[in-house]
Amino acid sequence: MSKVIVIGCGGVATVGIVKCCQHPEVFEELCIASRTVSKCDALKEKLQPNTKTKISTAQIDAYDFNALCKLFKEFKADMILNLGLPYQNLIIMDACLACGCHYLDTAAYEPENVDEPVWRKRYEQRVKEKNFHAYFDYSYQWEYRKKFEDAGLVCILGCGFDPGVTQAYVAYAKKHEFDTIDTLDILDCNGGTNPYPFATNFNPEINLREVSSPAAYMVDGKWITVPALSIKREYNFDEVGMKDMYLLHHEEIEAIGATFPEIKRIRFYMTFSQSYINHMMCLKDCGMLEAKPVMFEGREIIPIQFLKKMLPDPATLGAVTKGYTNIGCIFTGKKDGKEKKYYIYNCCSHEESYKETGLQGVSYTTGVPAMCGAMMVLTGKWNTPGVHTVEELNPDPFIEALDKYGLPKRESYNPVMVD
Repeated sequence: MSKVIVIGCGGVATVGIVKCCQHPEVFEELCIASRTVSKCDALKEKLQPNTKTKISTAQIDAYDFNALCKLFKEFKADMILNLGLPYQNLIIMDACLACGCHYLDTAAYEPENVDEPVWRKRYEQRVKEKNFHAYFDYSYQWEYRKKFEDAGLVCILGCGFDPGVTQAYVAYAKKHEFDTIDTLDILDCNGGTNPYPFATNFNPEINLREVSSPAAYMVDGKWITVPALSIKREYNFDEVGMKDMYLLHHEEIEAIGATFPEIKRIRFYMTFSQSYINHMMCLKDCGMLEAKPVMFEGREIIPIQFLKKMLPDPATLGAVTKGYTNIGCIFTGKKDGKEKKYYIYNCCSHEESYKETGLQGVSYTTGVPAMCGAMMVLTGKWNTPGVHTVEELNPDPFIEALDKYGLPKRESYNPVMVD
């Protein structure tokens, strides 16, 4: 039915590939492409005996536009799943336009070098005009809207869990539960434990840049920016228990705020242990979270990329991670003139994720929605050409697929609110 290239072979990509191979009626042929082709070959060898999906592999430098186009054309790809680094989003989108491929990723574009002069000038203007400090934002990818519309291609941005499923939950709540939504709190809890003194549950470079940056939330369409980890709350999560959580900026705030301007306040919280925060702040104080190159023994290195090499690879955490994730959205609003509260969320077992895919729950909760989103495009359920974030699309078939393929929703109509 379709030919799909997955770019990346880390934890999220591996889950996405495993799930695609469970549905050969949609994913007839799959090419796994990464800089390290040996990882692709090993995954193919593991999966091919147990799937009707025809798997091939390729070595690719996702910064090389010509190499991307050569691969896309030779494979005759219908769709590209970009499950690698968000630094590469724009060049892969360019290649999709050149080759006539649909596109999906799981995180908003951000530059690898935050001191690149052209990008930096635009960033500083945004900070001045909007008080919006995040290095990652959707503006660069939204500029591709007309190009994808004119090409008749579908481009889905941020189709993991958060961003991704959380936005589908907002669209679902507006469609089925509310006439108007007043407030939204997105809560991301990883209650998993592992034996390491310090490990990130997804790409360390992206994770640490995100958490250590200024936090932000939206009130009446305007950004409120506060210092990193300066707003803390406690919440009692199903399957996990009471956890400390901290306000962060997250990319779905920007997208939801643009699509649903009626929402008066949008906040995002993520849980962290005190040990995690202590380690991160020490590394930040030592300069190890810097993305700017420094000279070391006669050559340039980027400290946070060096640190990434020294930390446990999130793709190796599955066998030793226990517990649950709990991610969802709490709303207030009105239905039929009456005040209403609503909470929609998912709980995902790290152990069950590992049994199915060999990866822990954080990779699972991102990889499964990526597969489901691709399935929506390839089966025509999401077929409007252009560039879309998930809350703009029909949530029903997507959430039905999540329910069926590993991430079922739970609901509460009397949740404890976040103050």
